[in-house]
Amino acid sequence: MKIACLQIDIAFGNPDLNYERAADCLKKAHEAGCELAVLPELWTTGYDLTRLDEIADTGAARTKAFLSDIAKKYKMHIVGGSIANDTNEGVKNTMVIVNHHGEIVKEYSKLHLFRLMNEEKYLTAGNTDGLFELDGEKMAGFICYDIRFPEWFRKHVLNGARVLFVPAEWPLARVDHWRTLLIARAIENQAYVVACNRTGSDPNNQFAGHSIIVGPWGEVIAEAGKEEELLIGDINFNAIDEIRSRIPVFEDRLDSFY
Repeated sequence: MKIACLQIDIAFGNPDLNYERAADCLKKAHEAGCELAVLPELWTTGYDLTRLDEIADTGAARTKAFLSDIAKKYKMHIVGGSIANDTNEGVKNTMVIVNHHGEIVKEYSKLHLFRLMNEEKYLTAGNTDGLFELDGEKMAGFICYDIRFPEWFRKHVLNGARVLFVPAEWPLARVDHWRTLLIARAIENQAYVVACNRTGSDPNNQFAGHSIIVGPWGEVIAEAGKEEELLIGDINFNAIDEIRSRIPVFEDRLDSFY
């Protein structure tokens, strides 16, 4: 499967402009022959958290329609990063997954809210898993800070996930953590990790870029730099089975001790 990570700058608090940018980048991913495209975290608003009552997408309705139309048009799966989703329970940081028929196959709201960026003051945590399926393959979605919780990843892998997607707005100051944690999640789970970070800056943060696709052996298949980039890489599902047969971690687990 040929995958594109849309490493874009995000216009702070300007959804209209961000939808335009996303549409242009999704078109480029299609023209490059990609079967699946991934957007970054909070790509419609950025971290303009104090204005979410004005700019959040109610029920993610606009985003769902937008992604569904593009997915059908290009016959391309879309892991829709995440958006500020105004729900009855509060504003959630929600990922929307759309298949190449334009069908919504999953919504996952960020479980672990990041206090260093005041998420807990403006956002409501999710309460469901991130498991979904595309083309008969089980996958899972996580969002940014989730990568610091290996047990959350392992739970999904034990439930069948073989490709792990991570949209993010990860700051430049901790880029070394970003790379190390993502590679570790791939190695320990013998799974692909596809992580799409934003680039650029907002009034309070400089973001790292460095979107990355990591294989189940921990090898870096593709990695972006700091600037805007359409990062493209291929994943081979057969490689997961080969790695897991070479080092049978999941057969050697001792559940009774954990």
